[in-house]
Amino acid sequence: MTVPTAHHVGLTVSDLEAAVDFYRSVFDCSVVAEFSVAGDAFETGVGIDDASARFAHLDLGSVRLELVAYDPAGDDRPAAELNESGATHLGVEVDSLDDFYRSLSADVETISEPQTTETGTKICFLRDPDDHLVEVLELDA
Repeated sequence: MTVPTAHHVGLTVSDLEAAVDFYRSVFDCSVVAEFSVAGDAFETGVGIDDASARFAHLDLGSVRLELVAYDPAGDDRPAAELNESGATHLGVEVDSLDDFYRSLSADVETISEPQTTETGTKICFLRDPDDHLVEVLELDA
């Protein structure tokens, strides 16, 4: 049996440059790869006629974040609430959530200020330019 290994977490975005700028500025991560994919095998593989896409892979420490902008673009979806079936989010751990929160620029949309849950984990959710939910957390030491 082949042993599975996680490779990346992918987010479809409407504007690749804006998404890369957001994640680089908010999380100080680097771009490790940028590429485009098209052709019959890609169209068949993703199940979208005439599909092509531009990709950016970002290094978030233990996770590679794949941002993808498709052509043709699909329809916009309303921003999901966390308690809706099918809702997803990306989790990013930081050393000090309070310091991270204070460093956010005013244009970054957050759901609340940092909160400490009953497990001792401190959390704060924010939204990226495409309304993807990002949980920023500080684990209880």
